[in-house]
Amino acid sequence: MTAVAEQTKTIQPRKAVMAMPEYHPPLAGRDALRLDFNENTFAPSPTVLRKLQQLTAEGLTIYPEREPVERIVAQHFGLAHDQILLTNGVDEAIHLVACTFLDEGDEALICTPTFFMYDVSIGLMTSGLMRVQSDDSLSFPFERFLAAITPKTRLIIVASPNNPTGATVSREHLLAIAAAAPQAVLMVDEAYFHFHGETTLGDVGTIPNLIVARTFSKAYGLANLRIGMLSGDARLISYVRKASSPYNVNGVALAVLPEAVADETYLAWYVEQVRKGRERIFRALKELGVRTWPSAANFILMDIGPKHKQLCEAMRKHGVLLRDRSADPGCDGYVRITIGVEDHVTRGITALRASLAEIGWTPAEGRGRA
Repeated sequence: MTAVAEQTKTIQPRKAVMAMPEYHPPLAGRDALRLDFNENTFAPSPTVLRKLQQLTAEGLTIYPEREPVERIVAQHFGLAHDQILLTNGVDEAIHLVACTFLDEGDEALICTPTFFMYDVSIGLMTSGLMRVQSDDSLSFPFERFLAAITPKTRLIIVASPNNPTGATVSREHLLAIAAAAPQAVLMVDEAYFHFHGETTLGDVGTIPNLIVARTFSKAYGLANLRIGMLSGDARLISYVRKASSPYNVNGVALAVLPEAVADETYLAWYVEQVRKGRERIFRALKELGVRTWPSAANFILMDIGPKHKQLCEAMRKHGVLLRDRSADPGCDGYVRITIGVEDHVTRGITALRASLAEIGWTPAEGRGRA
């Protein structure tokens, strides 16, 4: 071993980096119908595609300007420009909020199962991550969650609708959580808001410790461009802005975002496609005897039991991707299916019927097993 290699071997990162969990998304070989990652399964607005065609070579050489687009987006959502921050997807939004408001020794509170990136970003800053586990109903355990707040709690993250369960938390309960922890920031992750409809965005500025996160990856179909939004009290957002890079959002995303938010006709069409598809998949799963839970998002969680891996493999052979969520707390044997446009829903249901039959699955292997 060379001296340089030996020296590199002795270099270690911060203890928090060594201890934090690592996220490995199963992205390889996704050349099939994408019912695994809760993306828009169709396309963004046609106006977005036209704007992309208008981009120039010279435009790609210029550093992106975030603030002018933030003003447009803020106006669209009825907010002041200093109440929002555009981010590199909600993943960066979570990371920035954790970096801004957490020190080692602080506590952060989440309800599991939920989006794993909360664990990653919080773990980078503190070992004080507190988890409240949902029961078998997978509904939000409001009373137990409220009781888990302590004077050390500095950050609370709640997803509504939640991923991977699809469960929601009422605005009344969210505001009660914010009131119970005035010393903490409450971040409400509304990545799947459009498929549900209830929001706390109207409370921004009124509730001083509230931050709302939104994404343009799901309903808007901009996942590949990586753009999200934080909104909250101007003072809180100013702190997060200070922690962010001035060029965190790429110029292509900034160029098309005004077009995406302005095309409300397309957005309404896609959301309606998902809502209708959601009901179709629920009906199909009920007919097949598959246990499910209520979902207000663009996905449904289903209990397959011991054959969860076999189902995902069989579906892939039929050209459809599903997401195995068995590694999530309390989700052993559970598989998630994304809901897209009508044709994609039809293909998903057809493949699901065939795959369950091929693996010899019976309802007794899933329902009531947990």
